[in-house]
Amino acid sequence: MKKLILSIITAVTAVGTACAGQAKVTWQEPDNYTDIREGSDLRDSFRQVLFSDFELLFADLAKQLPDGCILDVTVTDVDLAGEVNGMHFGLWRDIRVIKALYWPRMSFDYKLTDGTGQMLVSGHEDIKDMAFFDRGVQLRLTRLSFEERMLRDWFKKMQREGKFPIRSG
Repeated sequence: MKKLILSIITAVTAVGTACAGQAKVTWQEPDNYTDIREGSDLRDSFRQVLFSDFELLFADLAKQLPDGCILDVTVTDVDLAGEVNGMHFGLWRDIRVIKALYWPRMSFDYKLTDGTGQMLVSGHEDIKDMAFFDRGVQLRLTRLSFEERMLRDWFKKMQREGKFPIRSG
């Protein structure tokens, strides 16, 4: 059932991005990432769902780019908000504990090309949101609520600074 829902979401995303920018995400050496521990989920399934969620998030951000633009992201490190802790009484599994001390961080290289394949901008980012806990959760609580806000803020900043073009119309 989860695979069917994920396939539908992917298909809808692909159709929705046909006339907008697109994103391509590469995961570089994920075994060396700071923190993508699974908590109560199985390691392989957690990683697969986590990567898929991030890929859908980048695809959603890319929809704000003009037609033909491709945002190519190579993720080099992820540190999810919170910390996995197995020291909770009565539980036989690890859980992720969210505290202000454990802010989300992400490192990645990116390049943005236009519809002809010409490079518009490229760079490396080490983004973090040290105040994530003070702002609380907006709109919805998902697996990546804090990381999503951090990436959306970064993308908006790139557009405000004129590094990423804004989709017209």
